[in-house]
Amino acid sequence: MKNHVTPLLLFVCCALAWGAAQAEKADRNKPMNVEADALRYDDLRQTSIFTGRVVLTKGTIVIRGARVDVRQDPEGYQFGLVTAEAGKLAYFRQKREGLDEYIEGEGELIEYDSKADLVKFIRRAELRRYRGATLNDEMTGNLITYDNSTDVFTVDGAVTSPQSAGAGGRIRAMLTPRGAASGAAASEAAPAGAKVLPALRPSTTMGGDKK
Repeated sequence: MKNHVTPLLLFVCCALAWGAAQAEKADRNKPMNVEADALRYDDLRQTSIFTGRVVLTKGTIVIRGARVDVRQDPEGYQFGLVTAEAGKLAYFRQKREGLDEYIEGEGELIEYDSKADLVKFIRRAELRRYRGATLNDEMTGNLITYDNSTDVFTVDGAVTSPQSAGAGGRIRAMLTPRGAASGAAASEAAPAGAKVLPALRPSTTMGGDKK
């Protein structure tokens, strides 16, 4: 029996050790504030549908999209589905606890589960990590899952629907060594005449040919 493994079916799991700090834990208990052009609220089902240039904030979380469906369970946990405008991407951003670092992602769809502390970026998904205003890590795929509770990211290059069949089934990642930023700061403080080693320059085409 032949074992067929193709790029379109390969699940790539990136358990990225981005430090011990996790996403801002207080966010899950913060109130959800939303601006939109229209709202449809169902008190019986505890659902809200916001449409038209939606901007949602919840603590350090910022979400933007054309439509946001929010459901709240009896325990008070909130579940959101963010839909992008046609041809555009929905947006998510959150601060990491105790650090001047931010996680930022985009996708045609974004699922947010406050109970599981999980965010999913679906179709044409992108995920970036910033230290301050500096981009440090970046990855793309068809499905990216960010687990806030464990600080683990999974990136899937497989086709998730017929609409995403042209995505190519490959993930791409650019990861900056954690010591690179501190090394740059140390070089500025090095005494005159000291030998300074060059900083690592990560490839921007890791995971496949640049298209």
